[in-house]
Amino acid sequence: MKNITIADVAKHAGVSKSTVSQFLNNRFDYMSEKTKRKIEATIEELNYQPNIVARSLKQKATFTVGVVVANILHTFSTQIIRAMEDAFHEQGYQIIVCNADDEPEKEKKYIEMLLAKQVDGIMIFPTGSNLDLYERMKQMQFPVVFVDRTIKDLNIATVMLDNHMAAKLAVDQLVKNDRKRISLVTTSIIRSITPRIERLEGYRNALNAHGLPVKEEYVKSAAADQLPAVLEEMFNLPAPPDAILAGNDIVLNEVLRFMKGRNLSIPDDAAVIGIDEVPFASFFTPPITTVAQPAVEMAGKAVDLLLSQIKNKDERDLGVFRYKPSLIERDSD
Repeated sequence: MKNITIADVAKHAGVSKSTVSQFLNNRFDYMSEKTKRKIEATIEELNYQPNIVARSLKQKATFTVGVVVANILHTFSTQIIRAMEDAFHEQGYQIIVCNADDEPEKEKKYIEMLLAKQVDGIMIFPTGSNLDLYERMKQMQFPVVFVDRTIKDLNIATVMLDNHMAAKLAVDQLVKNDRKRISLVTTSIIRSITPRIERLEGYRNALNAHGLPVKEEYVKSAAADQLPAVLEEMFNLPAPPDAILAGNDIVLNEVLRFMKGRNLSIPDDAAVIGIDEVPFASFFTPPITTVAQPAVEMAGKAVDLLLSQIKNKDERDLGVFRYKPSLIERDSD
């Protein structure tokens, strides 16, 4: 069978080759809906497949971006990546998703692989331990946006949650329900990962604002596999907590599993609130109160920032964009 070319599409649709090219590159500013529908129908009828390699060489772009996520097991990670994929697809870009497992060396290998593949830009949920590599990309003026985490003094465009407010919303809700012994449990803070540190700060500030003491025996951080032991230790205290703020969804899973295993009632024995909405929160027994991130809105901003760098390399918005969380009240607090 003959290879269908852009000239064949143009002739069949009764338009110029440049018009078809504009359609393929999502440039619709001066194109009528009738023309768009005509070209779209012709492409489908002729089964035209654009030559991606030729297009990339001509435009000096691959129309591909990388997304290096710190830990894809987090519900928020999958939510925001899904929203990013939709937003990039609308702009004619494909994404390559890499999971670093919170391992700096793995993150480094993925970033270097994506650079070798000449992707047009990279979204990074940074582990925080590859400062030289981040700095090198910045000096190259390579398009890069950080998501969920920031690196102090690096001056790279970043989209993330107002984590202090997230913790405050949860503590305020627990205090409103007359909880006095409020615990915060989070995954490891050894590498000073931004959300974990900021949520801890927000928790301490909120307790102070309510005149409640910060008791270090109620403040716990540990690797995921150590969380059951940490919870066991805390609930064996003479005065165990009457509320737990789970710093992320992985912690929430462990808290719920622990309380079920100990036959502890939620919220009678201890209230529970989790930061990050999870799919099961609404139908768990009892339904779990959570603090949700606006994943779709955050994804849209991150995509806009990266595409702006790709298309206008001399104009870079390097700000840190914070998004407000929302409390989803249910029955666990």
